[in-house]
Amino acid sequence: MDFDKDKVDDAVLALLYLTLHDDMGEGQGARAWKGHDWDATNRLFEKGLIGDPQGKAKSVVLTPEGKARSKEMFFKLFGKTG
Repeated sequence: MDFDKDKVDDAVLALLYLTLHDDMGEGQGARAWKGHDWDATNRLFEKGLIGDPQGKAKSVVLTPEGKARSKEMFFKLFGKTG
C-alpha cells in the first residue's frame, strides 16, 4: 500500500497530544501513552519529536519540539472551526 508516511506521523503525533500527562512545563517535554503503530513511533523518534519508543514503558517522552508540534497537529486535524 502506498501512502504518505509524513501525514500518518502527523496524525499519530496529534493523537499523542490526547494522552499527554506528566507535562514538564512551557518549553519542556511531556509524556504520552504510546499505543500507536510502531513504525510511526519509530519515525517520530528519528525525527527528534519523541524519545526512544522501544522498551517496557507504556508511555513515551515528547521532546519540547514534539510537544509543540503535537498540539499544533491536534488542533489542525481535529479542532472545530467557527
